[in-house]
Amino acid sequence: MSIPNQHHGSAVKPLRVACIGGGPGGLFTAIALAHNVPGAAVDVFERNLASDVFGFGVVFSDATLDNIDRVDPILRNTLTEHGRHWDSIEVHAKGQVTEAGGNGMSAVHRRVLLGALRDRAHELGARLHYSTNVSVRSLDEQGVYDLIVAADGTNSAARESFSTDLEHSVEEAAVKFIWFGTTFQFNGLTFLHKQSEHGNFAVHAYPIGSGLSTFIVETDEKTWRRAGLDRFDMSTPPGESDGVTQSYLEDLFADEIDGANLVANNSRWANFRTRRTQHWHSHTDRGTPVVFLGDAMHTAHFSVGSGTKMAMEDAAVLAQTLAGHTTDLDTALSEFQQIRRPQVAKVQDSSVPSLAWWDHFGEYYRELEPWQFGFHFFTRSISAEKIRIRDPHFVEAAERAWFEQNGAMPLDTTLKIAATEFDSRLLSIVDATSELVSLTDGTSTLVARHDASATVPVFTAPRSDRTTLDPKAAAQLDALCSGEPDAVVVRGGTELSRVLSAEHVRLHHHIPAIVLDNEASIRARRAVDRRDCAATLVLSGRADAVAIESAPVQTPGTIASETSK
Repeated sequence: MSIPNQHHGSAVKPLRVACIGGGPGGLFTAIALAHNVPGAAVDVFERNLASDVFGFGVVFSDATLDNIDRVDPILRNTLTEHGRHWDSIEVHAKGQVTEAGGNGMSAVHRRVLLGALRDRAHELGARLHYSTNVSVRSLDEQGVYDLIVAADGTNSAARESFSTDLEHSVEEAAVKFIWFGTTFQFNGLTFLHKQSEHGNFAVHAYPIGSGLSTFIVETDEKTWRRAGLDRFDMSTPPGESDGVTQSYLEDLFADEIDGANLVANNSRWANFRTRRTQHWHSHTDRGTPVVFLGDAMHTAHFSVGSGTKMAMEDAAVLAQTLAGHTTDLDTALSEFQQIRRPQVAKVQDSSVPSLAWWDHFGEYYRELEPWQFGFHFFTRSISAEKIRIRDPHFVEAAERAWFEQNGAMPLDTTLKIAATEFDSRLLSIVDATSELVSLTDGTSTLVARHDASATVPVFTAPRSDRTTLDPKAAAQLDALCSGEPDAVVVRGGTELSRVLSAEHVRLHHHIPAIVLDNEASIRARRAVDRRDCAATLVLSGRADAVAIESAPVQTPGTIASETSK
């Protein structure tokens, strides 16, 4: 296939760009270039038919639209005309609903958004080629393009050609998910939780217009197999959906969706993959620069971020840096990565605790009361006081539920550990060495030791942000708890690994867990102060008490996970 250069005779040679992938990232690249680089000639290549659209809704928070809207109003206009907007998020569990407001979001059917982006890109002069399967090599051999943009999605074939240069890594989540639509109309983002005879299932649902709602279902692998949902042949070409799962889920959630149908569209089980990449651009053997964006480079779990939004923001910044360096593309691409990579990393970092929550949602559902289950969910990536700014009634409801059960506010609730009785759940550290940790509430003092046989042992959490505890760490905690200690103090590791360790102690073994947090974690989790940090951990059921240490102390490895060394 030969792509002619239609710009002969121009006084200034136009920038010639090829985009591989006709999704939102590729199309918005064409739109952004038209605005930022006058005369740019852009070809967008999509291997599927224009009528082939896989997936259902795409979601955007109100706070994230400005960067895209500054380039072109097409997204905001499409959401206003065809999408659905909401402010509150609901969590349904065991017949009760927990609701939090201040979460303005909009969603629209992917088919509608793609249609709008295609029309806008074409209007601005881009040439769109469908049913056209190209590669970086085939485009480069034409000798036509100054730049190749690879926006061909999470399973990017273009990326695989440069895997060594890019230093690309993938982490796979533990839980399974499958994507359907439904004709049932949800009012806003709604999380449904239900337990069958096979195990726990959870749904992310939200309205998208076009008479549909998105209906994403997650479950753990053991439940998935027990329910007989592991029989679909994944080697079948894209397009065929898992009918057995569709029927099972329609029956399971019939009451929640009033018997409405689920709608399949290439619906098949998968494990979410978080992709990270060190280098976002490279060169062909002929020296043509190649830059990657969107899901081809980075993904963040759908519970916190929109891959579509991140891809469009990538495109906006890429066009901006190219406009500033039209004759020095390498500098433009380096600047693009320098700007966008930290922004993407921030989203990905915030998605880790959310992804971890979904890896453990069945356990939380079984062990926590509905109000605490909901509070645990909403505070997975943000503190109680930060949520209070958005919706004070939500936090007050959780505090009221705690007070009714305990007769005091979370940090003022008495905690008894053997002969020691604390009047506060926010403790101070009197002493912390490699041998012991001494904790006090100002009146009573508890000494925990780095000794597996101690009545209150100290466990050093692994230095890992894995969304589940590694098997060695879990086994060590199990061995520690088999001695029936009065409590376990958890320190070290990372913010996430400390919480996972404490929850393992509390929810698996029903033994009190005291978390030693630190000032860096308070800042990282966007907590207001140490009281906010401690109250969030206690009220959510992640810990029984919290003490703040200013800096970690080197501890022996005998009771620490091997991954922490």
